[in-house]
Amino acid sequence: MFSGVFGESVSVMEGDSVTLNTDLIEIHEVEDILWAFGAEKSLIAKIKRKNQIFSTSDGPDGRFRDRLKLDDQSGSLTITNTTTEHAGVYQLEINGAKLTSKTFSVSVYARLPVPRIIRDFSQNLPSSSSSCSLVCSSVLNVCDATLSWYKGISVLSSISVCDLSISLSLPLEVEYQDKNTYSCVLNNPISNQTTHLDINTLCHTHSGTIMMNIGDYLLT
Repeated sequence: MFSGVFGESVSVMEGDSVTLNTDLIEIHEVEDILWAFGAEKSLIAKIKRKNQIFSTSDGPDGRFRDRLKLDDQSGSLTITNTTTEHAGVYQLEINGAKLTSKTFSVSVYARLPVPRIIRDFSQNLPSSSSSCSLVCSSVLNVCDATLSWYKGISVLSSISVCDLSISLSLPLEVEYQDKNTYSCVLNNPISNQTTHLDINTLCHTHSGTIMMNIGDYLLT
């Protein structure tokens, strides 16, 4: 059971819903539909049309509680309010005139924070220096995400570390009179967040005070 003759990859943002489709228009009376999850192939939903059974399970550890919805016409399964613990392999079995099986590989990505650009004073550059040291960082680290500095559309540097105990950070040094456009981007396979650098605002010194305001924008 649940051998899975072919697979389909599905990606979703944490908190969103994802529907795994049976590709059936209607379930016939002789067809039974079973949905299982994970390496243990835990049964999480089933339809037995002939016996009028339509049921879902919370899963052995309760991770699917109040999150599963079955389409009583097609047998498709929807997981609502997803979290990263709902990522994994789902198996579908349709047992009717013939046995059909299908697997789904579901990836759930955490929502990305907007990266923050600040002046880096730890470099202790001389007052006569024409350079400005900056650092871009993410408030928190998320797996499967990359933090990058861009000059125009070209990548200058990148970092990707899956360690939830630290935050991602990336340095950059620019000239005060640099007229190029720079941006810091945090991205994963399905989304990104971008902060654009305003050199004049962040690196400008006025009466001994460093102006720290920057503009944060989303890249769409």
